[in-house]
Amino acid sequence: LRYYFVSVGSALLIHACVTLPLILVLVARRNPIRYFGAGLPAIVTAFSTASSSATLPLTMECAEHRGKVPRSVGSFVLPLGATVNMDGTALYEAIAALTIAQMYGVGLGIGQQAVVLLTALLASVGAAGIPMAGLVMLVVVLEAVGLPLEGIATIIAIDRVLDMMRTATNVWSDLV
Repeated sequence: LRYYFVSVGSALLIHACVTLPLILVLVARRNPIRYFGAGLPAIVTAFSTASSSATLPLTMECAEHRGKVPRSVGSFVLPLGATVNMDGTALYEAIAALTIAQMYGVGLGIGQQAVVLLTALLASVGAAGIPMAGLVMLVVVLEAVGLPLEGIATIIAIDRVLDMMRTATNVWSDLV
């Protein structure tokens, strides 16, 4: 579980601290540190509640008032992002499926790994912005490649902390 936790945490950290700031710099021409500071109240709330839907009003307020995002952009992009932009959840589901495969000694070929990736992406789009929705959607990913659902019982022990981390990443991604 330690390696699983470190893997998910590292992937989320790289995405939040490298990928998303690069998008801000290269596409939006914004200072990522300053913009992160503007969105920090929403990100902290997302972390503590593990719900991007509950955080949405604060995310919109942070983007529009603190981040100087035009209201017409924020009111369209942020609700859409809170619904379908769950990149932290997609990362989590892919790593969780691969970890469960390793725990049970199931070798996944490159084709099955591609199915895990695609299914994790699609399942994350369908995940609700509520606590533990990613864990529920993990069933779809595991079923797609025939992995045992009992593996979820092992990883559920540390899921709450990972849920908080991936929700904060999802909200930061929505802000970006």
